[in-house]
Amino acid sequence: MEKKKKLIICAALTGGPTTKNNNPNVPYTPEEFAEECFRCYQEGASIVHLHAKDPESGFATMDVEVHGKILDAVRAKCPELIINISTGSAMDTPDVRIRPVEVFRPEMCSFNTNSMNFAFVDYKKGEVLLEFIYQNTFKDQVFWAKKILEANSRPEFEIFDPGGLSNVLLLDKQKDLFKHPLNFQFVYGVAGGMAFDPMLHLSLVNMVPEGSTYSVCGVGPHQMPAAFMSIITGGHVRVGLEDNVRMPDNSLARGSWDQVRLVKDLARIAGRGVASPEEARVMLGIRE
Repeated sequence: MEKKKKLIICAALTGGPTTKNNNPNVPYTPEEFAEECFRCYQEGASIVHLHAKDPESGFATMDVEVHGKILDAVRAKCPELIINISTGSAMDTPDVRIRPVEVFRPEMCSFNTNSMNFAFVDYKKGEVLLEFIYQNTFKDQVFWAKKILEANSRPEFEIFDPGGLSNVLLLDKQKDLFKHPLNFQFVYGVAGGMAFDPMLHLSLVNMVPEGSTYSVCGVGPHQMPAAFMSIITGGHVRVGLEDNVRMPDNSLARGSWDQVRLVKDLARIAGRGVASPEEARVMLGIRE
């Protein structure tokens, strides 16, 4: 494994259900998004993953106008950053979920790879508090893949369990759906998906096709153990308030940039440099 290659850090700023009630540093307005992106960039992030927020309610939205205002503000403040737009939503139709990608043609966007139970739970009691079916059928995936190609964007494949990775490899046999290299993200800690486990992580790494990249995203207490593991196995890391509103000492993060700074320190300890946005573009196949 190429353990010494530079580390790509992605900052996921908001998430769908994460609000200022969870952490007052979650951005809602275009100005807040722009400032948070700039802080993340200063600390070493080369990618920002964005869920648009209704600036009044803080709820996630696929509204194109809201997306446009946020993207304009972010690009004006930090044009160097790679923007990764979320297509994740359990409440919208497949065409609504992909519409912001069609309109704004971001360099990257998320691509959900399997339908699944998705829940919010009380882990101490084992109780399910809220649940829904997160639908991402093969038909949906083929539809999104074609729209992403038309937008000249690159999908980031969200792997909630090993079956999602197998689904991507299956569809990739069609030869005309995905540009290479393929870029995967192992999502650990969503109730209904896989928990972080070092041996499972190594199995997933071994499933990744040669020449592809992978990153990790750990929810809640899975965040930093997954980050450690990815750094030492040659992968990349996503952190941010979407995944965890707290730091390892359980204090509220001062922003997603707070976690980016910590991951940058972990990379230094492991002897890995941090990739600039331009370097990340080459590594991810966005540019040659």
